[in-house]
Amino acid sequence: MCFIFDIEGLYLEHIFLFSLFFVTNVMHELSRSERRLLDAMQKDTTLSQIDLAELSGKSRTSIWRLIREFEEAGLIEGKVALLNPKQLGLQFHVMLSVSMVKHTDRTRQEFEAHVQSLPEVMECYSVSGDRDYVLLIISKDMESYNTFLNTQILDHPSVHSASSSFALRRVKYTTALPL
Repeated sequence: MCFIFDIEGLYLEHIFLFSLFFVTNVMHELSRSERRLLDAMQKDTTLSQIDLAELSGKSRTSIWRLIREFEEAGLIEGKVALLNPKQLGLQFHVMLSVSMVKHTDRTRQEFEAHVQSLPEVMECYSVSGDRDYVLLIISKDMESYNTFLNTQILDHPSVHSASSSFALRRVKYTTALPL
């Protein structure tokens, strides 16, 4: 259904652009079978299209088409292998809270660009409260973490201070989103 209207300077030719923006930025409403498909895929990306079809109640052709549509829409961002950090000697998990020197766009952009380049940083969140960022860091041991903290975080000109909390054990870990 299409409505044609004019709202204070919104010209009719802009309606198409507005509707295109609205349609592409609305959350995709998933059917039950699409949820089953995505749930199965996020738990095991090695499942065949035949297995996925069986789990979701759709045909193999439908599964192939849906996966391509989900990828094109950005619903599926990528397919990865989840490595066991313990097997790789990465057993030291740290939640690092960081305070910035200044709260300017430039300071934030510089710090965020820096964090993107650090493989030890698994996740980074801009947060409310006493600190500005919380980073999830993975490291081999205390010595390598201390080196990382001092050379990569505390030496950065945007950082005022940082506080570390060390994980004693991992109680839950998942990459599967609740569908």
